[in-house]
Amino acid sequence: MLLSADTLVYDNDLNTISAVGGVQIEYAGNRLVAQRVTYDRTTSRVIASGNVEIIEEDGNRIYADQIDVTDDFSEGFVHALRVETVDETYFAAESAERSGNRLTTFNKAVYTACEPCEENPDRPPLWQIKAKKIIWDGEAKTVRFERPRFEFFGVPIAFFPYFEIADPTVKRKSGFLMPSIRGGSELGYGLKVPYYLALSPTYDLTASVTGYTNQGFLGEAEWRQQFDNGQYNLKIAGIRQQSPEEWGRDKVDHFETGRGMIGSTGRFEINPRWAFGWDVLAQTDKNFSKTYGIEGFSGSVHTSEIYLTGLNDRNYFDLRGYHFQVQENRLDDHPRARNDKQPWVAPNLDYSYTPDEPVAGGELNLDVNVQALHRSEGMYGTKLQGLEGNSGRLTAEAEWKRSFVTSMGLVLTPMLHARGDGIYSDLSAGAQTEIEAFAINGQATNSDIRSAYYRSMVTAGLEARWPILFSTASASHVLEPMAQIFVRPDEPYNDDLGIPNEDAQSLVFDASTLFERDKFSGYDRIEGGTRANLGIRYSGMFAGGWTAHGLFGQSYHLGGVNSYASPDLVNAGAYSGLDTDVSDYVGLVGFTAPNGFSASLAGRFDDETFELRRTDVRAGTRLGPLSVNAQYAFIQSQPLYGFDEDRREVGGSASLRFHENWRGFASATYDLETNVLVKNSFGFAYDDECFIYTMTFSQTRSRSTNEPENKFGFSIALRTLGEFGSSSSALTQ
Repeated sequence: MLLSADTLVYDNDLNTISAVGGVQIEYAGNRLVAQRVTYDRTTSRVIASGNVEIIEEDGNRIYADQIDVTDDFSEGFVHALRVETVDETYFAAESAERSGNRLTTFNKAVYTACEPCEENPDRPPLWQIKAKKIIWDGEAKTVRFERPRFEFFGVPIAFFPYFEIADPTVKRKSGFLMPSIRGGSELGYGLKVPYYLALSPTYDLTASVTGYTNQGFLGEAEWRQQFDNGQYNLKIAGIRQQSPEEWGRDKVDHFETGRGMIGSTGRFEINPRWAFGWDVLAQTDKNFSKTYGIEGFSGSVHTSEIYLTGLNDRNYFDLRGYHFQVQENRLDDHPRARNDKQPWVAPNLDYSYTPDEPVAGGELNLDVNVQALHRSEGMYGTKLQGLEGNSGRLTAEAEWKRSFVTSMGLVLTPMLHARGDGIYSDLSAGAQTEIEAFAINGQATNSDIRSAYYRSMVTAGLEARWPILFSTASASHVLEPMAQIFVRPDEPYNDDLGIPNEDAQSLVFDASTLFERDKFSGYDRIEGGTRANLGIRYSGMFAGGWTAHGLFGQSYHLGGVNSYASPDLVNAGAYSGLDTDVSDYVGLVGFTAPNGFSASLAGRFDDETFELRRTDVRAGTRLGPLSVNAQYAFIQSQPLYGFDEDRREVGGSASLRFHENWRGFASATYDLETNVLVKNSFGFAYDDECFIYTMTFSQTRSRSTNEPENKFGFSIALRTLGEFGSSSSALTQ
């Protein structure tokens, strides 16, 4: 023991030793500070008084008017104390007793995880729990509240006989977690009660039961395990629906009684370069996880996949197999049902290799893509989005390019590209019939369907850029005229509809793709023929932190067959702006301001009339506590591509922090063609160091029926106690 004080008094009659004035004692890792400390050698007790402070070995601080403890601090009695733990939780009590070096009993006590107000320490914290007794078990690591009442801003709002929580220092402990309110609409309302089992430092289990007023009891269990190089989880859930008739007869949920799922995710780092993982879902029907909001598996589209990835500098390897699961309530025979029409893809391989050393003074890049696909039901309509049967493709390509800078600042980049494909298809008789019918309507010249195709493409290209710098005292500008030319033969089988198009269906020609060598979005189509791309790029920096950028240009088909004018199963090139020898104009302009405001405008314009074909407008700003974003999109009708009407949509979002701890937020999307508010939401939230509250309300509407679906949710999180809230409650008007 180390003791220091102003005065030390020995009383031989009472057999005591008293330290008076500025007393400090350090013993067994504990530190005591007081105005007076008396040690009774007969009873081995220490009595301290006057602004007593004890700092325990684990960092907890105890403040009191007077304490009476044994000399090893294992037992004692304290008057008018306050405790601050290392985790910033706070206890206060009229008195407390410590016994057995493990139990601390606070009498007429208060507990909170909110820091006291510095300006007004007597003001009640945001929330606190008052109890007749609070028993802190240092060995079992529990805090038990007897006859507690929960107060919010000093006002009692809830009473309980007792409850128990984990010691604030404990990060994982078995016990009940905070319940939550679930459901609404066809499910009825319910209460979810989870129980957590901390089985080991590396694995645990959470089991929960949710009782719904309409559908009965839903059981869930989730196992989680952590390893040195990764982790995985396994989740199961199931229910026997009591009232499936709550859903209409045109819904999948109406025809299901016993429902369940099993799902798992995991990821392991094999070494710093390689990783292996999975995300899989299996369920009794296609909509169970979405209907019951199974966490991690409730998305409208879930991608089940297994993958192996490797990354080293600029070299990349990705091997995976996957399946899209559309969670929808439409019956399988509904014309817009999509789940059974989704393909299985295995394997899908992407490999890219770029040597570290230059090749012939330039950069060489090698790419390989392999894809095998099976679809048990075709997706047919105005375009053939997916063919029933099996197909596969192996693609290998190499590209070399090198840049030269002339004395005048002109940057010349010649490039060479070579590619080869092997394609296999085994389509059903129904798919072949659809292709033949499509060929007649699309006036294709060749619809011969074979089981194997081999194609190749060689491209020689040249890019020229001439960046020109203009500077003034307050600004600098860079104008960069650009030109490209690519010379290559016609696309192989450009008039043959027998080759499936699975990954090159989305074709968007805009400023971002103007200078792409191949503007198709995937490997299933190849751009052929000779093409030139011309444009000018601009960037500027101005005084005060303003910046601006822009690009404007056009593409020209100079020779051979235009691939974007050639028919395929999805009419990928139709209305793209590239299906004529002289393309539409594309442009982009944007700027940012030092105050946080930014805006951009992108568009595609008819090459003759300059009529607007497509546009995207975005703007956003952050002004102190206010953040606002807005966007507008327009796409002209594309009948052969499946869109008979123009599409115009405007949307926006805003967030305002109107107080240090309070913020509000809202968003909306409006379809200007159908005059339907497609979706909107708003909410507000409070957050500080000990309390978080969020409330949200959202609506989604069908463009065809304008029928709204309302969703409401709230969440309350109390630090050290847990989170309580509701999932979205869907109410269809």
